[in-house]
Amino acid sequence: MLLINNQTVEQILDMKGCMAALETGYRDLINERAVYRGRYDLFVPNDDPKIMYRWGTMEGASRSFETFAIRMKSDMLEWPEGKTVEKYCIEPGTFCGIVLVFSTRNGEPLAIINDGIIQHMRVGGCAGLGVKYLSREDSHVIGIFGAGGMARTYLLAFHEVRKITEVRVYSPTKKNREAFAQEMGEKLAIKIIPVERPEDAVRGCDIVATCTDSIQVVVEDPSWIEPGMHLTCVKSNEWNPEIVKRSDLVIKMGRATMNLDVGMRRIGGEAAVVAGNEEEIKRIANPRVDIFSSDFPLLTDVMSGKLKGRTDRNQVTFFANSGTQGLQFASTAGYVVREAKRRGLGQEIPTNWFLQDIRD
Repeated sequence: MLLINNQTVEQILDMKGCMAALETGYRDLINERAVYRGRYDLFVPNDDPKIMYRWGTMEGASRSFETFAIRMKSDMLEWPEGKTVEKYCIEPGTFCGIVLVFSTRNGEPLAIINDGIIQHMRVGGCAGLGVKYLSREDSHVIGIFGAGGMARTYLLAFHEVRKITEVRVYSPTKKNREAFAQEMGEKLAIKIIPVERPEDAVRGCDIVATCTDSIQVVVEDPSWIEPGMHLTCVKSNEWNPEIVKRSDLVIKMGRATMNLDVGMRRIGGEAAVVAGNEEEIKRIANPRVDIFSSDFPLLTDVMSGKLKGRTDRNQVTFFANSGTQGLQFASTAGYVVREAKRRGLGQEIPTNWFLQDIRD
């Protein structure tokens, strides 16, 4: 069995390989060779009313990679001023998330992987698939809201499938948008302009992506949207629902597999349970906007030819990057494990540590 840290994942998983792995997983899903469960969260209130514990999990399997994967994360959450969500494990600046990978051929535990790099890459890679299948092929000007890890992988994915010549990045924190512009401009050898006003990251752009940790609407004004744009997001609350409603074609990455049962809630667009009373539950800053809960056509329908994608260069397309998360981890982690074995990377640990002779 392999123990694979983020540094090793970074050696293996570039955006081209990530998107190829994701597309393989979704082709499996189209051909009834894959399965997934969407994200499920469990909240536990803390004695400190400003803090909430959250356990998150998602899982899936891909027959092409012969892998099942479950991603698990342990977070302490805070919502400063009710505007953003901040998270940590043990103390600010450290995080805990792992992917356990098993063989669907013989049940063998294959790997334990830090989820940090995979998490950012698989979300960005899926946004890239949305751009590949829904944006105009001559799209070359990108607008990005946010200057963190997701903004970086989104841009990497867009650069993989379109000839990008200019990027406009908006963050309310000046030093963050300037640092993003310098780093990613040098990395991709393209022009990146940090802008001071949010509308400047929308108007005149071919593709606009929101990649923030905000729990409030980020793009509010429908008048900013121009014909031919492709729009996408990270979270369920970043776009004014009126913009989504006015879009000519709205496609979602995948459909949730879990209906809300007794005692379950929808928090931040995901299914969840909370070990707390009604007053404690009110502490959770649940966004008022949830575009993910609507039932849109799926990207796999476009990929398979069942549904036409963009049919006119003036159409406004919107890609809701949510759903099928478990399959994304099965595909990308399956790719990472396969490549780690081929290249002799990762730290070997005894498989028998995880086996026993007692039948459950």
